[in-house]
Amino acid sequence: MIEKVNIENYAELIQKELKTGILLNTNGDKFDSMVIGWGHLGILWSRPTFVVYVRESRYTKSQLDRTGEFTVSVPLSGPIPEFTRILGTLSGRDIDKVKEAGLTLCEPQMNSTPGIAEYPLTIECKVLYSQKEELALIPEDIRNRFYPENGEPSDSSCDPHTMYVGEIVSTYLIKN
Repeated sequence: MIEKVNIENYAELIQKELKTGILLNTNGDKFDSMVIGWGHLGILWSRPTFVVYVRESRYTKSQLDRTGEFTVSVPLSGPIPEFTRILGTLSGRDIDKVKEAGLTLCEPQMNSTPGIAEYPLTIECKVLYSQKEELALIPEDIRNRFYPENGEPSDSSCDPHTMYVGEIVSTYLIKN
């Protein structure tokens, strides 16, 4: 069962939980979820939006590019450490994260990407715009910290992010 909610009433909670990791979900070849710590809730082009950032090398990026939609799942009282471990360190290319983490998926309302019952605040989004970062335009201190040049070319901690601006099409709490 779901309860529709006004996203504005949850802005402070989203900001707080984003610092410790919320979940970005995609559903292309299969359902996948990853922990994110960067994002923005706001208004762009007079539409409610949630912006996420995904590194070029991530499985999630190929899913987002294919489907043009995502959900964001937010816990109401802090992250679940086992979810953070599995969803934040293992790739959906290699494992079934639903099975590995024991996620309870819930039917989406406006797109085809489920929410996760254990992280009940669910934000469904359709991608309006995406843009790959231009590393040369990022201030040097930030670039050195998050995109070190001395990293190996295959080191995914060095590759740029793509920004995805998602129009929020539905926001609700999953109730058990």
